[in-house]
Amino acid sequence: MKKTLLSTLSIMLIFFASLPAQNSANDAYIKAMNSTDVNQRAKLLKDWVSKYEGQGSQYENFACASLCNDQYKGKTPADIIKYGEKALTLGGLDDTTTCQVLLNVSTIYSHQDKNLAKAAKYAGQVVSIANTAKGKESEAGREKIWNQFRGAGYFAQAHAMEKNTKYKSAVAAYSNSYKILKNKQIITTLAQLGQTLYKTKSYANAEAALKIVVPILKDFGSITLYAKTLHRLGNKNEALKYYKQSYTMKKTGEIAYNIGILLAPQAKNDSTLAKETIQYLLNASFLSPANSKNAMQLAESLYFNQNPEYNDKVKALQAKSKNLEQLTNTFNNKFGEKDEEDLSDAQKKEMESILAKIESEHKTIEKLQEEQQVTLAAFNQLIEQTKQKLDIK
Repeated sequence: MKKTLLSTLSIMLIFFASLPAQNSANDAYIKAMNSTDVNQRAKLLKDWVSKYEGQGSQYENFACASLCNDQYKGKTPADIIKYGEKALTLGGLDDTTTCQVLLNVSTIYSHQDKNLAKAAKYAGQVVSIANTAKGKESEAGREKIWNQFRGAGYFAQAHAMEKNTKYKSAVAAYSNSYKILKNKQIITTLAQLGQTLYKTKSYANAEAALKIVVPILKDFGSITLYAKTLHRLGNKNEALKYYKQSYTMKKTGEIAYNIGILLAPQAKNDSTLAKETIQYLLNASFLSPANSKNAMQLAESLYFNQNPEYNDKVKALQAKSKNLEQLTNTFNNKFGEKDEEDLSDAQKKEMESILAKIESEHKTIEKLQEEQQVTLAAFNQLIEQTKQKLDIK
């Protein structure tokens, strides 16, 4: 009995001996937190952590969280990580403080291109905490705050995933963030990611990003890049739709050429599209130095293919020219080196017949060429009209 009593007394003495130390730590913490100067408060908290760290104080987690979250002079990324990680390890923080710490540490890791998987994980925890808190009865009336945390969590998660080349997941997270926050800067960031993905030939991911961007920004650059991305992916009808949309905003040779080459296969079999296609190609021939020659050749081909009579005349000219060549060769072989007085009557008659045929072929060729000129003149007139519309001298 005496032994038991002594043991109990020993435990009590140890307990009461620790009370002054605990009270001292608590008093120092309260003093620091009551400081109205954020810089002074940070100094006091750093001194407090340095002195009482690991001694089981009930406030160590909050002291570290404050040093992670507060904005004070001289605060460094290393401070955010050091105190933030410590606060998270200790646990016991309220949901709001936890989310702030998670976001700050996640953001620093992303900026430093370090621990990107952890950065994405921390941001994901913010979303999870905010989702749970939003549904609690005790949090009624704070839905807006938790939605802001959810949106920020998705954005931080997207940033980390983008840095870690997890592009598909990054696009989805940016999209979720925008749906919640409706912040245009998020869409601008997503548009920049779309540009990067296009340049690196990650067309499927670029398409997923730009598909979200275009209906919101509705700007020339995004629409044009989306059209080019769809074109690269072989989605020609959708690409054509957005090329035309961007062309109404700014008439460039590159866009006109892309529209022309997408329409051309259809125009060959659909005469109703031919005029439109030829016009885009003629525009491109004057507006796009890089594509000028190809655009003009394709426009000419389509124009004359849409005029069957012209093509018939081309074939007829080819046939008549061949006949003329054969008749001329025959005449030269038989009579080219002979004088007329040396020919017999039969030979003279044959020569006259060949000459008559040659003359006939010449007249037919001249007539066909004149008829061709009508079509050529119409095409040349179309070229001149195009130059006038584009104000090209």
